[in-house]
Amino acid sequence: MKFKDMVYTRPDIEKIKAVLIDLEKRILSAQNENEVKEAYLKSEEISREYETMCSLAYVRHTIDTKNKFYDEENSFFDKNGPLVSDMFRKINLALLKSKFRPILEENFGKLLFTNIELMVKSSSSETVEQRAKENELMSEYQRLFASASVEWEGKTIPLPMLGIYKQSADRNVRKKAFLKDAEFFSANKKEFDRLYNELVKNRNCQARMLGYDNFIQMGYDRLGRNCYGPDEVADFRNEIVSLIVPAVSELKKAQAERIGVEKLHLYDNDLMFKEGNVKPTGSADEILSSGIKMYKEMSDRTGEFITFMEKNELFDLLSSAGKAPGGYCTEFPTYKAPFIFSNFNGTSADVDVLTHEAGHAFAYYTAARKGLLSSYISPTIEACEVHSMSMEFLTMPWHKEFFGDNTDRYEYFHAADSLNFIPYGCMVDEFQHIMYENEQLTPGERDEIWLSLEKKYRPHLHLDDLPFYSEGGGWQRQLHIYMYPLYYIDYCMAGAVAFGFFAESIKDRQKAMDKYFTFVDGAGTKTFEELVRDAGLPVPYEKGALKNTVDTIRKWLTVQEKKV
Repeated sequence: MKFKDMVYTRPDIEKIKAVLIDLEKRILSAQNENEVKEAYLKSEEISREYETMCSLAYVRHTIDTKNKFYDEENSFFDKNGPLVSDMFRKINLALLKSKFRPILEENFGKLLFTNIELMVKSSSSETVEQRAKENELMSEYQRLFASASVEWEGKTIPLPMLGIYKQSADRNVRKKAFLKDAEFFSANKKEFDRLYNELVKNRNCQARMLGYDNFIQMGYDRLGRNCYGPDEVADFRNEIVSLIVPAVSELKKAQAERIGVEKLHLYDNDLMFKEGNVKPTGSADEILSSGIKMYKEMSDRTGEFITFMEKNELFDLLSSAGKAPGGYCTEFPTYKAPFIFSNFNGTSADVDVLTHEAGHAFAYYTAARKGLLSSYISPTIEACEVHSMSMEFLTMPWHKEFFGDNTDRYEYFHAADSLNFIPYGCMVDEFQHIMYENEQLTPGERDEIWLSLEKKYRPHLHLDDLPFYSEGGGWQRQLHIYMYPLYYIDYCMAGAVAFGFFAESIKDRQKAMDKYFTFVDGAGTKTFEELVRDAGLPVPYEKGALKNTVDTIRKWLTVQEKKV
């Protein structure tokens, strides 16, 4: 079914509650495992219907945040989402308590119960009110960010449209774009500070209500991290500082020389070539058309997927006034359909969307057709990001469709930029750990910590002539810090695995594709660590795991640099 024809109906919360209470009782009073399975599968059906309506409301709200109807529906889910989650939590708790659990583990798999235990541990009826408030605060942040517009050359443009000017070959234009960006955030800094302060305290309050010291471990449990914890992540960040930060600093030194600047400032960071970064050669429609062609040619599996997406119009890609910032992939479970949202701005990032978000969409499309339990459709988030970030590299044979004679330049830019991202992502992660461990920090102290982390993870960058950024406020641009707490290191670990697939493809492309399909086919039936091992790649947080991959990528970049 086409997206525009998908009917939205506000869920009847009281009806859902009544049905789930009955199902909970049936699970607890069941006389055999089949009665438990029947009740649990019925709850899964209700969950799919609810999530479909929630996603429809969210997508239509983010497409046009000025649409009053869907703004109200999004608020409805903000308010009622924690209550509904708590209802399903009770279903899961009943499953854990079932006397038939040993048999159910054989039928459903032990990982389901491991994941449910994390879910139950990190949520409670006691925190429903706090979770509803958390949702309200996140929506406030999103509305504030979405309201951002700036005056540029006599026109009012949405903030995301500054992206193209931030990569201008003219240094003055780049700097002006960053100054305009800083203007908005400086004018609203007190509000951004207030929102984050309240979010940190809210999340720590929830954690203490559930017996945690602070939000950190609760956040890990809430994200379903079932095979590693904060210690492994700290080890991973240390490896990045010792292994990748020096490599990126070398790349950035060469970049400064290439674009003709003595010191690399923040507004130089995204410019890889003096005459300007490579841009796609076609219009937005032509980029989408080339993307569809790419997936049809890549394999029968990807061809079937993209045909489904095209037929059902499951894209919204152009930036517009009132449209929420960023890009994402979501799903409509009832229709087994993914959906891709973005803000095209005329840069190479437009192509990245068609590779990155389509990687998510392909993985969901694949898993949704396997008849799996909802809990097994998607793995944990860092594994989901492997789906997308690996696809960015595995689509390389088709990059010429978008960039023509400049393909070598784009591929160099993309690989170097992806490597550059990993230290930044680790910086975002360490910042958040410090924030939740020290909730009484003042706004000024938070900014000072961000500046100290800039020196640790991005020592090659200078911020000294940009207001807002030089004062340590740059973290407020990172919506994950507000919206998706502790969800950012996932990109870094996924990036390390994606580079593993890329390194494999340099040697043997078909073997790399086969390994990728093995990883995707695991869906959520295995832990992140198991998925990586089964695909024949090193687990990124194990000591020394990244050295061979990084060496291979650095050699490739050295060869590629001579071509550009």
